[in-house]
Amino acid sequence: MELELRHLQALCAIADAGSLGRAAAESGYSQQAMSTQLRRIELHFGEALFERNAAGVRPTRFGVEVVARARDVLARVEAIGRGPVEDAAPRPVLRLAATNSPILSGMVGRLRTELPDLVLTVSSVYRSSQIVELLETGMLDAAIGVDYPGLELRHSIAIEHRGIVTEPSFVALPAGHRLKHRTAVELADLAEDPWFLTPDDGAGWPGVFYAACAAVGFAPAMVHEFLGDRLQLLDMIADGLGVSLVQATTRTIPGVIVRPLIGTPVWCRYLLAWRKESVAEDVAATLFGAAAASYRDLIARSPHFKTWAAGTYRGTLP
Repeated sequence: MELELRHLQALCAIADAGSLGRAAAESGYSQQAMSTQLRRIELHFGEALFERNAAGVRPTRFGVEVVARARDVLARVEAIGRGPVEDAAPRPVLRLAATNSPILSGMVGRLRTELPDLVLTVSSVYRSSQIVELLETGMLDAAIGVDYPGLELRHSIAIEHRGIVTEPSFVALPAGHRLKHRTAVELADLAEDPWFLTPDDGAGWPGVFYAACAAVGFAPAMVHEFLGDRLQLLDMIADGLGVSLVQATTRTIPGVIVRPLIGTPVWCRYLLAWRKESVAEDVAATLFGAAAASYRDLIARSPHFKTWAAGTYRGTLP
């Protein structure tokens, strides 16, 4: 099989959707056709590009590299398709990746306004350790990653990073949970609940969660490893299947409530990392400004975060 642009587009669609079914629907194919096409592409490369699990699919280590290159090729083809401009310099391309972060969407929207001449390609890379590897090897130019207090991100002098925000982790509960009337929850009071946890992120998670549990005297009774989209997770919580630590700015859905943890035992830092050789200082400053502004917007839409920040979580709800 010869690799064609449609194959690269399919890979990017699958990576973006995190599911063969969703990728097929968004691309106008049947799920069977999309699955068949992926098998042929993987045969071409001689290696699996995606891992299958109950929540959908996610790129393998090799798959992340292939998808990143595919996005680069598609961005350059798109630039060609806009037609030649006499004596015009080629538009710069910036390859941006992000772990699971609500910051990304608002950040990208701002960058398209503030850096209109920049061709921006976006990839999803869950593990922050893998983000560092891709930056070090020149496969990425910039990324949003995470680390934790005392477990700061490590990288070579070729990479620079700057913290966007360090925020507390909150807990998402079913609306009918026995602690629903509390405005803040003790971690120890959730010892017997089943938990949804995302897998190892290469930066310290879920070790920081287990350490926080151990500090208050328990080990979680039941843990479900979950790496799917946010709405899937919230749907399962709404159905009463478990609880989960969530980002402080998480927007809820009917059937789910979000509460802070008393004593804020778990913190997470979001940061911008970039390759100094490929990202100019002014561009890095614009990236950081866009990310910070996106986070401020998230806070503005998050009443539980604003209430926590104001220090008004006391007692119980009526």
